[in-house]
Amino acid sequence: MKQHFVHDSVKMGTNVSIGHFSVIEEGVVLGDNVTVGNNVTIHAGTVIGSDVFVSDNCVLGRWPRPAKSSTVKVDASLPALEIGDGTTIGAGTVLYRGSRFGKEVMIGDQASVREKCVIGDRVVIGRGVAVENQVEIGSFTKIQTNAYITAYTTLEDHVFIAPTVTTTNDNFMGRTRERFKYVCGPVVKRGARVGGGSILLPGVTVAEESFIAAGALVNKDTETGKVYVGVPARVLREVPEREKLENQE
Repeated sequence: MKQHFVHDSVKMGTNVSIGHFSVIEEGVVLGDNVTVGNNVTIHAGTVIGSDVFVSDNCVLGRWPRPAKSSTVKVDASLPALEIGDGTTIGAGTVLYRGSRFGKEVMIGDQASVREKCVIGDRVVIGRGVAVENQVEIGSFTKIQTNAYITAYTTLEDHVFIAPTVTTTNDNFMGRTRERFKYVCGPVVKRGARVGGGSILLPGVTVAEESFIAAGALVNKDTETGKVYVGVPARVLREVPEREKLENQE
C-alpha cells in the first residue's frame, strides 16, 4: 500500500498515479493521466494539466524565500504555478509559484525555474538549467544542460541555447544603488542560436537568426543573420540561407 498525503480539497482527474511519500497540498488540481513520482511535494493551488509526468523528488509551486539582503521582494499575490498538458518534469526539479508553463514542455533533471516566468509550448529546459525570476521563453525554444538564464531575460520562439551559456543582467555586479535603474537581461530574438559556453552581457539584443559561436562574449547588439565569433564577439560571415528557419522542414 502506497504511503502519501493528498489534501481533501485536491481535484483529481481519471487515471492519476501518486508515488510513495508524496505530499499534495490544498487546492491542487491534477488533470487526467497524471503520474506523480515518489517523494514529490506539490504546494497549494498548483494546477497541473493532463498527461503530465512528474519524476521523483520534485518540488512544484514553491514560494520564493529570498535572502534578507536580496533585492527580490516576495509578492504575496503570486498566482499558483500552472503546468500545461503533456509536460514532463525531470527528477529533482524545483518550479516556483507564479510561473506558467505551456503544453508539452520538457524539463530535465535538477532544473530550477523561479517565480513570474512564462514558458511557451514545446520548450526544452535541459538538465541542471537555472531560470531566474521574470524570464519569458517562447515556444519551441531549447535550453541545454547547465545554462544560466538570468532574471529579466527574454528568449523568443525557436531560440537555441547551448550547454553552459551564461546570461547576465547587472553591469555593477551588486554594488551601488544606481544599478537598479539599469538591471536588464538579454533579449534573444526568434531563431537565434547561442553556442556552448558563450556569455551574453546585460541588455544586449541578439538579433533574429544570429549565430553566436561557442565561447563568444556578446557585449553589444548583433545584426540579423550573421555569425559572430570571439571575445568580444565580431562578425565572421553571413548565416547560410539553408540554415535559416524559413528553410527548415
